[in-house]
Amino acid sequence: MITQAPRGTSDWFGDKMRTRTQVEAMARNLCEKFNIKEVITPVFEHTVLFQRGVGETTDVVQKEMYTFVDKGGRSITLKPEGTAGAIRAYVENKLYAEPQPIKMFYITPAFRYEKPESGRLRQHHQFGVEFVGSPNPMAEVEVMTLVSTLIKQIGLSDAKLHINSIGCPKCKKVYNDALISYLKGHEEGLCNTCKERMVKNPLRVIDCKEPGCKAIVKDAPRTIDYLCEECDAHFKELQRLLTELEIPFEVDTGIVRGLDYYTKTVFEFVNKEGFTLCGGGRYDNLVYEIDGKEAQPSVGFGMGIERILYFLEKENINLAPEKPIDLYVGIMGDSAKAKAYKLVYDLRLAGYIVETDYMNRSVKAQMKYANKLNARYTIIIGDNELETNTGRIKNMETGEQTEIALDQLASVLEER
Repeated sequence: MITQAPRGTSDWFGDKMRTRTQVEAMARNLCEKFNIKEVITPVFEHTVLFQRGVGETTDVVQKEMYTFVDKGGRSITLKPEGTAGAIRAYVENKLYAEPQPIKMFYITPAFRYEKPESGRLRQHHQFGVEFVGSPNPMAEVEVMTLVSTLIKQIGLSDAKLHINSIGCPKCKKVYNDALISYLKGHEEGLCNTCKERMVKNPLRVIDCKEPGCKAIVKDAPRTIDYLCEECDAHFKELQRLLTELEIPFEVDTGIVRGLDYYTKTVFEFVNKEGFTLCGGGRYDNLVYEIDGKEAQPSVGFGMGIERILYFLEKENINLAPEKPIDLYVGIMGDSAKAKAYKLVYDLRLAGYIVETDYMNRSVKAQMKYANKLNARYTIIIGDNELETNTGRIKNMETGEQTEIALDQLASVLEER
């Protein structure tokens, strides 16, 4: 049906749109305080970017991407997440030649073909930050602090930081050998997908949501027991910094994240019901995977805006109320329209929220409409008011009316 949006998408308007705009404004304001600059990348990219960056064995690439061949015969994919595109922009625009680190944020639509549910849509929106160029655990601390602050500002105060380390390629290899050895002893109980993952990318088995696989991996070897000296020192330094900064955290060895580009630190903010509000980590090799030249240490996160809005509604948290209409200017008679609208326009330029009639309503109907809009004040402008430069401004809450000069209307609104 052409009058029905595709499954897994949503229209934005009214209170829902207002809340989303406020959350995005909070995110942008925080990024400004952290000196993180906005980046906008295309909604679609060459498919190979996600195959190489996100990982061919991930659920995102294997099952969830919206991929098509364009009229030039190129394989194109609607972006399923924001990191790969941001790093491609970093490489293509030679941002590595700028003073490091480069700190970028984005608020972007993302597309994944999966079963729609509350807080998870096929077209959703992500707020993300990418911090490129620093190997220091302080980079993780920066993005974790930003997320923690944003969640508190929004009002979701029960989310807790969970951290883990999955190591670098060197210690990942040692761990993978141990994990494969363990999984082979339980292969019959694994789902078909994990039997394939066990060969191609065993770490993905840890992230499987199938109950049988979850039961098996519960006793599987853990990544932090196989960290090399450098990765172990990095993880311990991160914990020390978080402790000194009094940022509560929990080491959660079950976190491996669902994308292949992660190295060393991975983290999630999880609420008391066990739902992930935000996830991210370090990806020191992604620049190399995309560019093939030189690695750049990086860390970042992605936060689903729809999921945040879902929990705001569930927890009955209301952000700042909508700004009221300062003044409704009623129009009486055709000859007063242009001059009355000029008054409306001038008041808007002065910073006031002003509304007027566009439907040729009667004066009585206009006042009813102004009341439905919850306008704070109203004034009727007709030929007589224009001729005398006076009008009666009405306080819609008290009913009190005061005669004022029309050219002093802005000053009167400011006083009130």
